[in-house]
Amino acid sequence: MKTMPVLDFDPLDPAYRADPYPSYHRLRREAPVYRTPRGHWLLSRYRECAEVFRDRRFGHGSGRVLQENSFRRPVEGRSKPFILLDPPEHTRLRSLVNKAFTPRIVDRLAGRIQEVVDALLDEVVGAGPVDFMATFAHPLPVTVISELLGVPAADRHLIKELSHVVARGVDPDFRHEPDQVRRRAEAFTAFDEYFRALIAERRDRPAADLLSELVAARSEGEGLTEGELLTTCILLYVAGHETTMDLLGNGVLALMRNPGEWRRLRDDPGLAESAVEELLRYDPPTQMSRRTVLADVEIDGYPIAEGEQVVILRGAANRDPEVFPDPDRLDLTRRDNRHLAFDGGIHFCVGAPLARLEGRIAFASLARRAPGLTLAGGELGYRDNLIIRGLAALPVDARS
Repeated sequence: MKTMPVLDFDPLDPAYRADPYPSYHRLRREAPVYRTPRGHWLLSRYRECAEVFRDRRFGHGSGRVLQENSFRRPVEGRSKPFILLDPPEHTRLRSLVNKAFTPRIVDRLAGRIQEVVDALLDEVVGAGPVDFMATFAHPLPVTVISELLGVPAADRHLIKELSHVVARGVDPDFRHEPDQVRRRAEAFTAFDEYFRALIAERRDRPAADLLSELVAARSEGEGLTEGELLTTCILLYVAGHETTMDLLGNGVLALMRNPGEWRRLRDDPGLAESAVEELLRYDPPTQMSRRTVLADVEIDGYPIAEGEQVVILRGAANRDPEVFPDPDRLDLTRRDNRHLAFDGGIHFCVGAPLARLEGRIAFASLARRAPGLTLAGGELGYRDNLIIRGLAALPVDARS
């Protein structure tokens, strides 16, 4: 058995939050398979990360007793979201969501997304220094997912606050104070109450929205239970805008810090499709994923026992030089961009087509309408999350 090296790796260090990539490089170089003092196995090379996504010996351990310091959060008294389930439960729920969240539904949103982008840019362009996160990166995906799920505009401020609490709660419980755990539980309860009423409305009066499609979805005569509907609505709402918001914020920051690439996009907004993929690779909103070992395995010479947890460092895998030449360079025309920003295997992100569509429209529109976009100075701060990496604020100036 290989000997585990001793490393000073602290993902809670503010320096790591500001720039985790030097730490990832060190992990890949010195300990690509690393067991932390808490007992989590960190994977930082692309090949092991991608293999874990595909290997059925790794899953979410549905129904298993949680280990101390688990990355998997208990959801006592609630239906588990399908992203935390293994087959066959995952297969049934995912297939029902897929029946509702179809490419047809996503494709028909393009025109509306462009309208929302244009309206937001009307307020941003020429306004002087503004917070890009508050004025564009947040309201765009919130508007889109709210309209998609049928959440009325008047309710979005309430839902926004609940969503932030739930998104903060994505981190494992060992990162939270008891008061934060309590507030997360209260947010779930409030979410349930809100969507329970909305679901009842859609049962009586279906509308042209995703919620109505979810209520109607059937597989072999069975649909989603109310508990499954509630959990799925919360998952789609929170995941549907929090990570897209960070794709936009992280992406704009990367472009401003790489003026040559920003210039390429301005000169050819048609690069927006490949730009989105490269920005997802370069600084992904979700930095890590977790899997439970379902049967004893060996990775790179280290035996890992059933029940232990493996953490896939997506941000590290996305900059593995064995897969991505010159990985620390932003290249909007990068080919064969097999990044892991959307997870992988059976848990590949169901909302990936929507996030890509919003990103393409947003970055192409910014290139056309705000070619003079620059950072407006000020200190950049990141939200206090471990798993999701996103800016608290991003001051920019969109005057030409």
